[in-house]
Order: sequence, then structure tokens, then C-alpha cells
Amino acid sequence: MFALLLPLALAAPLAAQPASDPVPLSFNDSGEEQRFHALVAELRCVMCQNQSLADSNAQIAQDLRREVLELMRQGKDDAEIKDFLVARYGEFVLYRPQVESKTWLLWFGPALVLLAGGFVVARIVRQRSAASAPAPADDEQEW
Repeated sequence: MFALLLPLALAAPLAAQPASDPVPLSFNDSGEEQRFHALVAELRCVMCQNQSLADSNAQIAQDLRREVLELMRQGKDDAEIKDFLVARYGEFVLYRPQVESKTWLLWFGPALVLLAGGFVVARIVRQRSAASAPAPADDEQEW
């Protein structure tokens, strides 16, 4: 029995199809479409973590794209839509989170690491140059 079920269990993921958008989004005009694409490019997929909503094929990204379009059609501006998504998913959903006290490390952390690395390299170079400097010549010694 196990020998029959094992191949079926291993073959099941091969039959899985990627989620596809059942009904493509339709826009009222080109202005709405441009605004939509600009907005979803600034928002991160909460599942993929390294893709924007525009690039992700995850089911949640498709749902969020529909949600964004619906909020746009309700008359909400981009800031209100972002605030809605941040309230729901946190600052993570924004590719460029606001500069606040809780996000300082995110914004300034790379610069601090770079400065610390430069300090360490400068210190190592200074130590090596001091260690390899030739000893001063002693003119008083006779040969």
C-alpha cells in the first residue's frame, strides 16, 4: 500500500499549476491604469517579500491588486491606500517606509555598517604600516 501511495504523493506537486488571475483587471481609462501600475510598483508582496505587487504571481498579490483597484475606484488617494495596507500588513508592505524613529535602523543602518567597516579597514592599514616601517638607522654604531 505504501509503495503505491509514495509515487502518487511525490507526483502531486508536478500536477499543480501556478495560480493565474481568473479575470484580468480592466481599467476605465489610461490615467487610472498608469496610477494603478505606479502604485502597485511601490508596494511589496506580503508573501514573496522581495517582489512588488506588480511583479508577483502569488494569489495574495492578485487579491491585493484587486483591493488596490477597488480602493482607487472608491476615490481614495495613494496615501490613503498605502495607509490602509500599512494598517493591515505593517510597514513591510511599503518598499520605501516612512523615516520614523522605529525605521531609523532600516534607513541608516547600511551607512553605519559602511562607516564601521571603513574604520576597521583604516585601523588595520595603520597597524600594518606601523609594523612594516623600517627601523631608524643608528648612526652611532661602528661596523
